[in-house]
Amino acid sequence: MRAARLTGATLHWREDGDAAGPAVVFANSLGTDLRLWDAVVERLPKHLRLIRYDKRGHGLSSCPAGPYSIEDLAQDALELLDHAGVETCVFVGLSIGGMIAQTLAARAPERVSALVLSNTASKMGEAQMWQDRIAAIEAGGIAALSEAVMQRWFAPAFLGTDAHLPWRHMLERTPQAGYIACCQAIAGTDLSALTPTLRQPTLGIAGSADGASPAALVEATIDLLPDARFTVIEDTGHLPCVEAPEAYAAALLKFLKEVGHV
Repeated sequence: MRAARLTGATLHWREDGDAAGPAVVFANSLGTDLRLWDAVVERLPKHLRLIRYDKRGHGLSSCPAGPYSIEDLAQDALELLDHAGVETCVFVGLSIGGMIAQTLAARAPERVSALVLSNTASKMGEAQMWQDRIAAIEAGGIAALSEAVMQRWFAPAFLGTDAHLPWRHMLERTPQAGYIACCQAIAGTDLSALTPTLRQPTLGIAGSADGASPAALVEATIDLLPDARFTVIEDTGHLPCVEAPEAYAAALLKFLKEVGHV
């Protein structure tokens, strides 16, 4: 386990593959930690430098007082690149991680050679929806919402197996303060004017049964970008990297080859 002591937080991070190889950096979703990418990372070429981290308020990273903003989270990502000595990378972000990716790519375009925007959008839901979720968590804890979250995260076939249970437990063990602070970041974010300015080659990934960021929402964001392609992974929800890691890794590897990163 590694710790990066940054300006606003201390992030837990790890790397796999070749420390001298081309870097691919992964940013996870709300209520998950870096284990979100386990099954994808193990399917990617070993000559890549594969970096993942727990965003602030999640996993083994510190949980500074909220609220957070997407700018705070993107600054953490940028400082992590500095800490790890990554000059440029392909940045893969899922859900809030995709919002971090868009913000980072605009702020430091020279550090992000290509983007993968997975199960995300330039704007995710209305502020009142997030405020309602925060109020429900403050009243009953994250566990009070976990069943509804599972319905958004996973397609029925996966949800009908015990394989979803560790992910439910991961969600419920997320620090409540960190989860709420990241909800506040999403509630305050609208990147619809920023995202069309991005010039990095981009891959959009959606799950056909995603109840949190439906495929049409993801595609609408990808359509804002001048150099982008879009794919839907069938029979998956909000976390296709968990439900269909083979298909997810194959789509990612195809894109990495297209942009000359492999």
